[in-house]
Amino acid sequence: MLSFDLKDLKEIGTATMVLFAVIDIIGSIPLIIELKQKAGVIEAKKASLVSLFLMIGFLFVGESILLLIGIDVASFAIAGSFILFFLALEMVLGIKLYKDNMPQTASIVPLAFPIIAGAGSMTSLLSLRAEFASQNIVVAIVINIIVVYLTLRLTNRIERILGPTGIAIIRKVFGIILLAIAVKLFKTNVSIGL
Repeated sequence: MLSFDLKDLKEIGTATMVLFAVIDIIGSIPLIIELKQKAGVIEAKKASLVSLFLMIGFLFVGESILLLIGIDVASFAIAGSFILFFLALEMVLGIKLYKDNMPQTASIVPLAFPIIAGAGSMTSLLSLRAEFASQNIVVAIVINIIVVYLTLRLTNRIERILGPTGIAIIRKVFGIILLAIAVKLFKTNVSIGL
């Protein structure tokens, strides 16, 4: 039976917020609506399950892959902090630094990968793993995938409720949180790497 102490709950909360900010499923609602219009249907369950398996798989196998190519986790976490920093800048400043060509298929590519389980979330997972217990990160992934699933199911309703201004505000708030997290990850892992 799983039991969580205060430290575990704090780690789960922090990891959940980091992944929520990086995945930015609320900020992706306009993109999801565009994908629905192009593809016709988005399968929320399929996109969520594929994202879940990709993220959990990378959490456990990602470090081995890095070791195989000779990169330590602290170095990868520092590189990841830069990616998080630039993602946060995109969210806060409303600019687009990364350009993706969107294929017509929607549920798996580009929704599950790279929108939900993309470079930012993969980098975040390894960065979090450098600081937190793996089981706490898995709980945070599951919580986020539940939020992703519900958001995908309720996209049109959420868009009507929040409106463009509400979505923009949420995106900027989580951008600032993500910016602070990027700085913290950088500081922590630079001290480990030295």
